[in-house]
Amino acid sequence: MKNTLGDSVSGENREIVYIKEPTDLQCGQAVLAMVLGKTPEEIAALLDNDRETDLREMKTTLRRFGVEISDQRCAALTKEDLPDCCLLSLETPRCWHWSLYCGGTFYDPEHGVMSDFPECARKFYWKITF
Repeated sequence: MKNTLGDSVSGENREIVYIKEPTDLQCGQAVLAMVLGKTPEEIAALLDNDRETDLREMKTTLRRFGVEISDQRCAALTKEDLPDCCLLSLETPRCWHWSLYCGGTFYDPEHGVMSDFPECARKFYWKITF
């Protein structure tokens, strides 16, 4: 599944290609791979981490590749609260989980491409700018 976004830096289109998490511990690697156009395996090697990622790893990796991410964590109740593109941290029934929202579409490494949030209690986001 693809979504094309305007690249605010160069004016070129950026395409989000959905990637399913290789394991149930690699949602962060899958989100980074979708944003950066890499594979989860490349991201795991870059991070030297094939398990859960933390916010520091997510922000540092995005910034290293020229993607701006806001410092401030914001709460969301509905998708209308979200900016055009953002990193999501979701409290799902099983665990905290990374996901991606871009251009009106949710790219969830566990649940697939969706039009709304997967089942979750609390939702937080950080705005992403390409």
